[in-house]
Amino acid sequence: MAEGFLQQPDDGQVEMLDAGTAMPGLAGHIQEKFTEAETGRQVFEQKWLQAYKNFRGMYDSTTQYRDSEKSKVFIKITKTKVLASYGQIIDILFSNKKFPIVVESTPVPEGIAKFAHLATPVDEISQEPPSPYGYPGDGMELEPGTRSINFGKYKEMQEQLKEGPSNVGEPQFSPAKEAARAMETYIQDQLLDTDATNVLRYAIFEAALLGTGIVKGPFNFYKRSHRWVRDEQTGERVYDPVESVVPRIEHVSVWDFHPDPSATSIDDCEYVIQRHRMTRQQLRNLMNRPYFNGEAIQNAIIKGPNYQDKYYESTIREDENTPYAHENRYEVLEYWGVLDAQFAREVGMELPDTVTELDQVQINAWVCGTEVLRCVLNPFTPARIPFAAFPYEVDPYQIWGVGVAENMEDAQLLMNGHVRMAIDNLALAGNLVFDVDEASLVPGQNFDIFPGKVFRRQSGVSGTAINAQKFPNTAPENIQMYQIARQLADEETGIPSIMHGQTGVSGTGRTSSGLSMLLSAGNMSVKTVIKNIDDFLLKPIGEAYFQWNMQYNEDAPDIEGDLSIKPRGTAAVMQKEVRSQRLTTLLQTVANPMLAPFIKLPNLIKELAISQDIDPDELVNDVNEAQLYAKVLQGLQNVQQGTGPEGGPAGPQQAGMGGAGDVPNGPPPVDNSGTGDGTIGTGDVPVAGEAGFTGNTP
Repeated sequence: MAEGFLQQPDDGQVEMLDAGTAMPGLAGHIQEKFTEAETGRQVFEQKWLQAYKNFRGMYDSTTQYRDSEKSKVFIKITKTKVLASYGQIIDILFSNKKFPIVVESTPVPEGIAKFAHLATPVDEISQEPPSPYGYPGDGMELEPGTRSINFGKYKEMQEQLKEGPSNVGEPQFSPAKEAARAMETYIQDQLLDTDATNVLRYAIFEAALLGTGIVKGPFNFYKRSHRWVRDEQTGERVYDPVESVVPRIEHVSVWDFHPDPSATSIDDCEYVIQRHRMTRQQLRNLMNRPYFNGEAIQNAIIKGPNYQDKYYESTIREDENTPYAHENRYEVLEYWGVLDAQFAREVGMELPDTVTELDQVQINAWVCGTEVLRCVLNPFTPARIPFAAFPYEVDPYQIWGVGVAENMEDAQLLMNGHVRMAIDNLALAGNLVFDVDEASLVPGQNFDIFPGKVFRRQSGVSGTAINAQKFPNTAPENIQMYQIARQLADEETGIPSIMHGQTGVSGTGRTSSGLSMLLSAGNMSVKTVIKNIDDFLLKPIGEAYFQWNMQYNEDAPDIEGDLSIKPRGTAAVMQKEVRSQRLTTLLQTVANPMLAPFIKLPNLIKELAISQDIDPDELVNDVNEAQLYAKVLQGLQNVQQGTGPEGGPAGPQQAGMGGAGDVPNGPPPVDNSGTGDGTIGTGDVPVAGEAGFTGNTP
């Protein structure tokens, strides 16, 4: 029990404090958890700081190779590797211009039929199905503009539907697939509206650099759609925006993310705290958000800024020389985690009667100093911590991952050290050092060296007063060590230099097949990273969006069902060229009429378009449209061949031409003369001894 929540009167009775007095105790409890989480991640903060310095090329005591080195050059190969990895992951995930999340029905859906069909009505008298042949006035005419029944609204057709597949040719569909398709449409639209792709870009970049990326949400966001309407009285256009509630995710930096230090994953976390750095205006804007205490926010503003810089912030923000950079900032802690039910009731939270004193409840609390700005039960059903932390490379014993910069830290240090030694050596070996015997020279002379310089000597043997010394050049050995360290960086990161534009490739990479082999080997490490993104980011986000729609989206009645979220990041790892080539080969196989019935041609055409970066919805027809276009093309072909009703001759025909639809009379005779049935200049040239050779003797 935290201090400040119970007060012991003189008579020994335990008196409960009111919520207003007890709230500072909750703030102290959250501050204690924040200190615990901050202490538990200090080792990782040092690694992130070193990775950031290597990425930016910052020279200090931690990036120094030798105490005696003069050169401060920094070879930023870490930056090249991080950007190459980030660019490759982004190109794979978002090459299809679509968020890589797919919603599918489970193999055995629960609570919804896997197949359903329109039951054939039965005649009330004969108890037999009516005749399939229609007649005018039978009441089965389709109104103009009617295409087909919307099977997505199957709930409105319960009387006509029958569960199970159709066996007699009745219209059949899958309610589970319809629900999955509707859910996927909603999720893709919501992700597009809230610019989720850019959020993932920030998280993936931080994962490549520091090892871990954080995404938060989704939360309710009021989206404003711009709209102008015309005023009926004045006739002028008036701005009338429309607001709607949509889910939105946001990126959280690892520097502001403080999880339970003993956890190995988000599901294992007892609590998570996000540290906010807010201005006065940002803190005041919290009053406009639900369930925030305006009086507590006002008290926090009156108490003044309380933000204190951490030791790493001056480095990552590069503002250590700005003395007033943080004097107007407030530190706000956002807590997501468990709280004892007894503790929660003491601070004034209303809990259901089914929650006992020994239970724990999930809460969300915002704290600024000693002021509790917000304290509510976890609004999500089921309760969850709304953070997704995905590693670049998994550390099985930590929630934090390992990034590119950490993997090549030693190689970066070696590259910097040997290049600096080469430069320091060249500074000495590139010039002469003079040994001067002042006793042999006339006193008072200037020792500056320039062409034509004359030294006056007063004694000694000629040539012994001034001697030039030259240091040996060790730069080639240091450059050789630099090249070895660079190759070591390729092996440590799994990112070959040819993937980010290295020139002068020799050996296996000189041929196209060898280069393809090297690129395929380089993709092996990226496959692991994409799989981590699938498991730790895309799947949790898809499930969170599914739960949000089930809880808050009242405008979508047809999204219920037993669905599964399937990320599709790994499916895009295969090189697009190879995938396109394989799909084209399969399409050529379908040309065999014996194999064509076994291939799903619409899906094959869509996958082929996707592999070539073409939106299949814009260029590929569905089954109904394909049948319509096939009839149109067949009609055009009949017209061209003259087999249709429009194919008759429109005027007199030329000689030698058959009638419409007939085979022509045959090709004209071959004319080998070259002059229109003449014989001049045709045939072979006569040789000596043959008739017609002008050189023959008479």
